Amino acid sequence: MKTLLLLFAAGLMTVVAAKENYRVTLFQPSVVAGTELEAGDYQLTVDNERVTFKKGRKTVEATVKTETAPDKYKSTTVRYDNGDGKLRVAEIRLGGTNQKLVFN
Repeated sequence: MKTLLLLFAAGLMTVVAAKENYRVTLFQPSVVAGTELEAGDYQLTVDNERVTFKKGRKTVEATVKTETAPDKYKSTTVRYDNGDGKLRVAEIRLGGTNQKLVFN
């Protein structure tokens, strides 16, 4: 029973460790997962292949693919796709890390 409890606790710690929080600033209205977000500062939570943007009560979730670069990014940058006059978030490079979030 103790072994099972230890394995469960180790698994729980792995799940909790997977969530990471960041801050990102959108300098102009941006579309994420079909939802338009106004310009401003957002809390960004990355949990495996899900990312959540939160500002006040507004929350938007999207699926992402996380890629690892060989070097750390110096600052957080947002790259956009602009096909229909709206800026759609295509990727976010997280400053201070070597992680890049690629949006589907």
